[in-house]
Amino acid sequence: MRYLAKVHVRWDDLDAFGHINNAKYLTYVQEARSDFTWFSRQKAGKTPLLFDMVVARAEVDYIEPIYDGGMDVDCQIWITRIGNASFEMEYEIIHKGVIRARVKTTQVAVSVETKRSRPLSDEEREFLAEYLEEPK
Repeated sequence: MRYLAKVHVRWDDLDAFGHINNAKYLTYVQEARSDFTWFSRQKAGKTPLLFDMVVARAEVDYIEPIYDGGMDVDCQIWITRIGNASFEMEYEIIHKGVIRARVKTTQVAVSVETKRSRPLSDEEREFLAEYLEEPK
């Protein structure tokens, strides 16, 4: 199963070439990830999870540029690996039915008290497992 988030593209996300600046794609997946683990769960009356995770690695494959601003794009999210304290997420940013970018991040759960990695809880593992897909 994949989670679908809507992410707003602002006019000032466009660069001198008239397309979305490459750095903005990481902002889009960050916003989608926040919706996935926090805001959508709050709206459903569930406790937000993984507020204490950090990005340890990010990779972006830019496939097709987006030349529009002031609208929303779709961001699909799924999980490809669940480890002891980390997990991998993949994303597809889709505009007008076309995959424009693929992103992969490695997330690490961190203890707020110690500022060090911590094991994922059973509740977090169960949540992530709902979206687990084999990597392509």
